[in-house]
Amino acid sequence: MRCPEDQWPNEDRVKCIPKIIEFLSYEEPLGIALSAITSACSLLAISVLCIFIRFRDTPLVKANNRSLSYLLLVALLLCFICSFLFIGRPSIITCLIRQAVFGTIFSLCVSCIFAKTITVVIAFSATKPNSSLRKWVGSSVPNSMILTGSSIQIIICTVWLWTSPPYTELNMASKPDTIIAECNEGSSLGFCSMLGYMGLLATLSFFVAFLSRKLPDSFREGQCITFSMFVFLAVWISFIPTYLSSEGKNLVIVEVFAIMASSAGLLACLFFPKCYIILFRPELNTKQYVRGKQ
Repeated sequence: MRCPEDQWPNEDRVKCIPKIIEFLSYEEPLGIALSAITSACSLLAISVLCIFIRFRDTPLVKANNRSLSYLLLVALLLCFICSFLFIGRPSIITCLIRQAVFGTIFSLCVSCIFAKTITVVIAFSATKPNSSLRKWVGSSVPNSMILTGSSIQIIICTVWLWTSPPYTELNMASKPDTIIAECNEGSSLGFCSMLGYMGLLATLSFFVAFLSRKLPDSFREGQCITFSMFVFLAVWISFIPTYLSSEGKNLVIVEVFAIMASSAGLLACLFFPKCYIILFRPELNTKQYVRGKQ
């Protein structure tokens, strides 16, 4: 007799036994390792945020637009935390929200970086005589960019979840002796639109930062942003072919790794050099150094 679809014959073929249900579990070594790395990166982001708050009145932190830096660090923290939505057995709720949450948070993060780049360009270009950018110093342009960039992604994800939402699925066809518990993304167009928009924001931020990389700021903000966006784009460009060629829990592992690698790259490139100066070279944390006069 043929075994039911969710069972598999034993070695002697005398009885049917349940198939193994496969997903990225918190109890397996890889799940434990990813959870530990994600927790460590989250604590690191919190530590950097605490440093910036503690030294909020120093010239270096002020020159980095404190409110924008705080928002970016919170967004990076949420990027790390959203990795936990991909670990564990998929449920109706996690399948429904995980990609939308990931796309929205990363769009917020990239929008903050884009706004940060524009702020740097305005700040240093406005110092030139007769500059037309002086009227934009201290304006709400960066906040408008963050709001617009995030809102467009929210609209894309809302339309996706409304028309063809993701759902849980038990894949019994990929492996004969294993049931893969996974999330079906519902609409491939919605998923690709979410990733495509995030890639468009990142590419735009990279080019603007690349053009501003030679601005005469002592802490090389333009160069830091350029390199951080290069790392971000490199991770996600390599993610696409790897994601398409993976299945089962390997697909989830690839996405979690991409989320952590890109978030860690942004955190390291944008904030570690500043934390080094704040903590270990306080003599450089002066107005003269920030303005490039020291």
